[in-house]
Amino acid sequence: MFLFQRPTADSILDSSSVAQDAACPDRRRLLKSLAGGAALLAAPGLSNATIVAGGKKRSLSFLHTHTGEQMSLVYKIGDKFLPQSMVNIAHLMRDFRSGDVHPIDPELLDVLWQVQRNLKNNNPFEIISAYRSPATNSMLRSRSVNTGVARNSMHLTGQAIDIRLPGAALCDVRDAALELKRGGVGYYAHSDFVHLDTGRVRDW
Repeated sequence: MFLFQRPTADSILDSSSVAQDAACPDRRRLLKSLAGGAALLAAPGLSNATIVAGGKKRSLSFLHTHTGEQMSLVYKIGDKFLPQSMVNIAHLMRDFRSGDVHPIDPELLDVLWQVQRNLKNNNPFEIISAYRSPATNSMLRSRSVNTGVARNSMHLTGQAIDIRLPGAALCDVRDAALELKRGGVGYYAHSDFVHLDTGRVRDW
């Protein structure tokens, strides 16, 4: 079973305390980062192959607009999130600028799945931004006071994603997410994306 440790405000590190690492982590480093105390926790020996069949499968497809990477995978069977799928998703949704990887909130995936289901659209989600390191967040905030980048952005904790869904109007993606009442929804028509997160219910 997976556990995602939701951070408190005090647990979000200031960018000045984070060492810069521009290199993309290798497989061992990725797995180690996901096995840490604030990472997704899987039962010993649990893998995608050992999940008992029979539960309803949930799958998602993605295209990362900055790296060009594509991924289609089953991420959940019944009420169980698949360990290897979560590792793969965390790598795909890494900070593409620094290469830093962080666990992604499983609930965020369920929000995406439900949005897609409500819109009856199975096209891959286009990822604009997902996890964002403190250093990257600070850099984006420094560009302008009107960037809309929050100091304590939920991108910092793997609980937010900015997306488009080909074949669906941006306003329809927003409305489908709003109907769920499962977190924050930001509508950025000028930048052509919708922000989704698993924080408190709100919209802008």
